[in-house]
Amino acid sequence: MIERRRRLRTDVVSVKIRNHRTEQHMQRDDYTAANRQAWDEAAPIHRERKFAELIAQFSEPGHSCLDPIETAILRRIGIDGKDVAQLCCNNGRELLSVKNLGAGRCVGFDISEGFIEQARELAAAGGIDCSFVATDIYAIPHDYDESFDLVTITIGALGWMPDLTEFLAVAAHLLKPGGWLFIYEQHPILDMFEPGDTADPLALRYSYFQTEPFRNEYGLDYWGKARYPSKPMYWFHHKLSDVIAGCLANGLALEAFEEYPHDISVFTPIAESPIRPPMSYSLVAWKEG
Repeated sequence: MIERRRRLRTDVVSVKIRNHRTEQHMQRDDYTAANRQAWDEAAPIHRERKFAELIAQFSEPGHSCLDPIETAILRRIGIDGKDVAQLCCNNGRELLSVKNLGAGRCVGFDISEGFIEQARELAAAGGIDCSFVATDIYAIPHDYDESFDLVTITIGALGWMPDLTEFLAVAAHLLKPGGWLFIYEQHPILDMFEPGDTADPLALRYSYFQTEPFRNEYGLDYWGKARYPSKPMYWFHHKLSDVIAGCLANGLALEAFEEYPHDISVFTPIAESPIRPPMSYSLVAWKEG
C-alpha cells in the first residue's frame, strides 16, 4: 500500500518493537487485517494533510508526481496504450500519473477503503479514467488474471506484505505472458537503521537478517510527521535476495536492476550524509510466456 502505496515506513514509525509473545501465532491474514485497520485509521489524517493539494494538482491536465528515474524507466518499458495495474496504490496518485503519461486501462488495488475513496476522488477531479479496487492484495479476484501488460509496485509496499513470495505470485498472475513488473522501492538495508535518528543516523540498530516483523502503534502520518496513538501495525523486513528470489520463483525473469543513493522514503538524516548506504532501487522483470 500503501504510499504505495503508496504506503511508507516513516519517522512516526520510529519505534520498532519486537513481537509480543501473544502475537507469535498470528497468521498472514491477521497481519493484513491489522494493517488494514491502521491504514483506514490514517486515511482521514492524510486527507486533512495533503488531499486539497493533490486535488489541485490532478485537476491540472497531464500532472505527474513521478520522479525522473521512475518516469524514465516507464518510458523505456513502454506504457503508451498499455494496460497497467498498481498493487498497494494508496490514494492512487502514482497510477493517475502513469495514466497521464499515456497508459491505457489502469486499475489500482489497495487494502484500505479510505484511500481507495480518495483515489476515486482524485481521478474524478482530473477527469482521469482509472479504476480502483479495495481488496486484500492476496485476495484479488482471478477475473483479473493475465489482464495487464505492466504491474507497478512503488515505495512503501513490500514491507507491509507478510508473505513476499505469494505477493509476487499475485503480480505474476495479473500479468499477460510477456508482461512487465516494475518495482521502485526503498532499499531493505534501511531497515537496519532507526528512521529519524538525528543523533547517529548511520548507527546500525537491527539485523539485516531479521525475520520478526516490526510492530508500531505510533501512527502513519508521514505527511505531517505527527505521532498519534494508533491501531497496531506490522512492517516486514525482506532482504533484497528475497525480492529477486520471489520474482524468479514466480516465472519472472530479471531484466534490469539498479541501486541508488537517493532517498524515496523518510531517512532524511542518512540522505544528508556524504557517506551513505544504498537508499532505493529499481527492478524490472518480465513474465516468461
